[in-house]
Amino acid sequence: MWRKRNIILASVKYLFRGMSSKDNKRPFTVVVEGNIGSGKTTFINYFKKYVDVATFAEPVDKWRDVNGHNLLELLYSDTKKAAMTFQSYVQLTMVDIHKRHCSQPIKVMERSLYSARHCFVENLHQNGFLDGPEYAVLDEWYKWLCKKVDVEVDMIVYLRTSPEVALERIKKRGRNEEMEVPLSYLKQLHDLHEKWLCAEKNGISAVPVIVIDGNQILSKMEDDIKRCTQVIMDNKNQSTGDLLMHSNVPS
Repeated sequence: MWRKRNIILASVKYLFRGMSSKDNKRPFTVVVEGNIGSGKTTFINYFKKYVDVATFAEPVDKWRDVNGHNLLELLYSDTKKAAMTFQSYVQLTMVDIHKRHCSQPIKVMERSLYSARHCFVENLHQNGFLDGPEYAVLDEWYKWLCKKVDVEVDMIVYLRTSPEVALERIKKRGRNEEMEVPLSYLKQLHDLHEKWLCAEKNGISAVPVIVIDGNQILSKMEDDIKRCTQVIMDNKNQSTGDLLMHSNVPS
């Protein structure tokens, strides 16, 4: 059972000094997370009209064409065989976006190196598609990248969407590689996102997480995106600003 709440703009003193970029040259970085079909593209596209914001979509086109090889299609058609190859390339492409230069003071990314590790790699390992040694290698790469490369983020926006709604949207958009995605897979990914972003001990306590009800119709979601935009704009300069309180909390 889901309880729907309106996102509330609460005027609170919320200092971002300790959470801002260590490298002053890095823009205020926001990553948009959520299940497949949660509405991330809709969220990202909304920001394209702002001159102060650089948007970076998930590099699906790259995954579909690696020197003529469609890794996304291979992942869904032969998951055991393609899992290691696919996630290795996901790591590479996500780090590339994390490090991509932009002149704008705000950077909004669709997914991140972190969700690749905590949700998708974890899911593949739990289901036996990544063997122990493969999982260990990906994890070592992840830890090395986090330690040696500036892939830090300043805010996470989580589009919290029920697996059933996500499946409906996947079918509507009709991406060929995803047509056979089962509900059980989306439920597993949902649980991993919840564990990573909403659990009390999730390892990301230093980064604020904004939770938006992803089950809403587009017009309602746009209202919440506008409020979220205000929060991002207010806090890009490490100032005291408004904080979006969590919404759509499961009962």
